[in-house]
Amino acid sequence: MTHTDVLVVGGSLVGLSAAAMLAHQGISCLCIERHQGTAIHPRAGHFHLRTLEAFQAIGLEAAVRKTSEAQFDPDGGISAVESLAGREIAQYIANLNAGVEQYSPSRRLFMTQQSLEPLLRERAQELGAALNYSTELVDFTQDDQGVTARVRHLDTGKEGSIRAKYMIAADGNRSPVRHKLGIDMTGHGELSHSVTLYFKADCSRWLEGRNLGVIYVKNDKLRGFFRMVRSGEAGFLVVNTAGDISDPQAHNIADVITPQRAEALVRDGIGDATVPIAIEDIARWRAVADVATAFSNQRVFLAGDAAHVMPPTGGFGGNTGVQDAHNLCWKLALVIKGIAAPALLSTYDAERRPVCALTVEQAYTRYVLRIHPERDRTGMQPLVDDLNMEIGYLYRSAAIAPLKEDHNLVYEDPRTATGRPGSRTPHLRLNHNGTPCAVLDLAAKDHLLLCGAAGRKWAEAAAGAAKILGLPLAVHVLNAESPANTESVRNPTGSLQDVEHQFESRYQVSSSGAVLIRPDGFIAWKAPSDENARPGYMEDVLACALGRG
Repeated sequence: MTHTDVLVVGGSLVGLSAAAMLAHQGISCLCIERHQGTAIHPRAGHFHLRTLEAFQAIGLEAAVRKTSEAQFDPDGGISAVESLAGREIAQYIANLNAGVEQYSPSRRLFMTQQSLEPLLRERAQELGAALNYSTELVDFTQDDQGVTARVRHLDTGKEGSIRAKYMIAADGNRSPVRHKLGIDMTGHGELSHSVTLYFKADCSRWLEGRNLGVIYVKNDKLRGFFRMVRSGEAGFLVVNTAGDISDPQAHNIADVITPQRAEALVRDGIGDATVPIAIEDIARWRAVADVATAFSNQRVFLAGDAAHVMPPTGGFGGNTGVQDAHNLCWKLALVIKGIAAPALLSTYDAERRPVCALTVEQAYTRYVLRIHPERDRTGMQPLVDDLNMEIGYLYRSAAIAPLKEDHNLVYEDPRTATGRPGSRTPHLRLNHNGTPCAVLDLAAKDHLLLCGAAGRKWAEAAAGAAKILGLPLAVHVLNAESPANTESVRNPTGSLQDVEHQFESRYQVSSSGAVLIRPDGFIAWKAPSDENARPGYMEDVLACALGRG
């Protein structure tokens, strides 16, 4: 029998992300994948700010960006056209990264899953994760101490057993694990039987001088969207409906697609009768907008498409799955190491499920508005701004300090965010021992206490409390009023300068205030001043953040 701390079922985008994030935390992890290797189709494409921040935390963003820029323009837009050769109908996003530097150290990008997964695999293995391909989960059982899984190697038929303390099911939208656990899905259900058509055709003449990254197509022949490589000589076309949209059969193109029909659809999307087209592959899939009724069951956790399925409008699917892993893996690490209480793991469902339900609804809203505006809009949620969805979503759980005035919002506008507990930490440009960095860089692995220039009392109280609880905690006094303020901290972490002097205004604290930031970059607690800066109080704060009560 093979033993590991965490078994990850599914080695695609989300499973590989989870494996890398667990290994980054020093947790032994085994990831099994029934396919022989990483993705062979481009799939996913539009990666959001929060996802790139998560990749930066495991030392992967630079490699991802380098590969992306070799394939796609770094700042492409999102528009709608009658066809590539026809007129533009709408512009949803003019420039993917316009203005984001105020709110994040990362930048959005386009990239194929086919190119990203090998980078994730390499990074996961470099950090110590084990990956077994051509291996499927046959069955599993749970008990009070862990999970026992029976697996089979698909090439040899040989079966074996894996014993893990916890299991993450990143096994896709059909998720056998979710079915075995008896967890239902709820939402809008099936929207269409869609296809993705991979092709080669020289479309460069229609892309030249146009900032197009995702190109929605709306005409009387089809509804869907293009993604083209940088040269304009190849790409894929997603077709959600074909023909008269009022005809129910128009939504079932996957049921009747042939290579000849595929070529005709690509030609209709391009809008030119003469351009040579070569269809390379056809992928059939179903557009669905649903979320699981629970994200965990005892020692098993659902992530990615196993927990939520959404149409690709908005590019939320893969991004949301990576963010599931980013929320879960540091919690598993602290529980496995005995630092946090097992109760901390219940916050995964409490925090992620409401956010994922919102995300499914927003993908559905974009599907209706961009693909099927004739659809009945009863129950459709209003459109939420992309930046709000990417870095403005909010968490609530027993491990996050409650607010006196909480209006039960699931998101806020990061342009006006004030560092409330449960929010992603506002972006700050810092200088650490002479090296430029961002606040998220300092909270990439351990908890972080960030104090104002007069926050010495919080720094000392937190350092003492962390030592008692055995919690790795980075403690920083920004722009310390005197060297003694930093030197008196029990685990000093060097000089940290808030180069733009924005900490107090962005976090709405005084110079003696402090914030506790989790390893996923979310704020667990905030104190506007040092009124309660005592060791016992800080010990309670940290204990709460660790699920200890």
